[in-house]
Amino acid sequence: MTIVAKFEIPYLRFLDSEGKINKPLPHFAKNSRDLISLYRTMVLTRTFDAKAINLQRTGKLGTYPSSLGQEAISTAIGAAMQPNDVFCPAYREYAAQLQRGVTMAEILAYWSGDERGNQFAANPEDLPIYVPLATQCLHAAGIASAFKLRNQPRVVIVVCGDGATSRGDFYEAINLAGVWQLPIVFVVNNNQWAISVPRTAQTNAATLAQKAIAGGFAGEQVDGNDVIAVKYALDNAIAKARAGSGPSLIEAITYRLCDHTTADDAKRYWDPQTVEQAWQEEPIKRLRQYLIKNKHWDETQEAHLQVECNQQIEQAVTEYMNLPPAKLTDMFDYLYASLPAIYLEQRREVEI
Repeated sequence: MTIVAKFEIPYLRFLDSEGKINKPLPHFAKNSRDLISLYRTMVLTRTFDAKAINLQRTGKLGTYPSSLGQEAISTAIGAAMQPNDVFCPAYREYAAQLQRGVTMAEILAYWSGDERGNQFAANPEDLPIYVPLATQCLHAAGIASAFKLRNQPRVVIVVCGDGATSRGDFYEAINLAGVWQLPIVFVVNNNQWAISVPRTAQTNAATLAQKAIAGGFAGEQVDGNDVIAVKYALDNAIAKARAGSGPSLIEAITYRLCDHTTADDAKRYWDPQTVEQAWQEEPIKRLRQYLIKNKHWDETQEAHLQVECNQQIEQAVTEYMNLPPAKLTDMFDYLYASLPAIYLEQRREVEI
């Protein structure tokens, strides 16, 4: 028998669960200001997350999916992207969106059922929040195709969950990206759960990163709770795509420390011991410990940061709560480029 191909899936980690370095840090991580910026983004995102859940529980917001425990992944994405790249999120990527100019008020508006929340004022080319699984992967491949046809040095970063990698849209996008060598980076947020379905029940693959191999390009795993590792992997993958060397897939290993959404009760299927262990690995504590040990951060700075975060969030909530109702005519005006005659009378009735 002849072996025609062999593959390996590397795993990357710089900071352990105690915030200790296990290998030399990449260049950007040697700058304390850059690390503090990443830390501040993660804390802001978690604080915003908690406020959004409170709004939902008090009837001021619709169903909301938390990003608790997964902040490092989207924080690294936002920090690694260039402004003219395009971001195709799933529905937990608030940290990346905030860094790319999406406002907290816009995010809250979307989860209240107001589609104006997807009309990003600062970055209109980024795609909206995606609730259907994996559909954004094919949309991202289409955008990346356009970049390649136009010879533009732009990159698409698309995020999906572990459950989405079992969908046909994901495999089709992987295949397109590989055969056309598209400038795209797939990021899989492997938080171990597809609603109540565990990772082990979704696929028998040893890793999700290896699914890139079928598309003919590289896949790797990173510790998704180590923001340094995630950003380093993204920096390399984005640079590769921008240089015309094709796609990559990054599987970020983390854990969903929250219900799937506010409509879920994870305690019905969680193993309490596993969750307790996962809290020991969470990303914010890990980076904070590193910063404190190296005298880049202290309790005074932490207190000031919490005040700043709360002030920003309260301002955003006020803006969201004062958003005037959408016009009823919007359902007609934004559905067709040219409204069919059959709807003209209906629109006039609504307008009165």
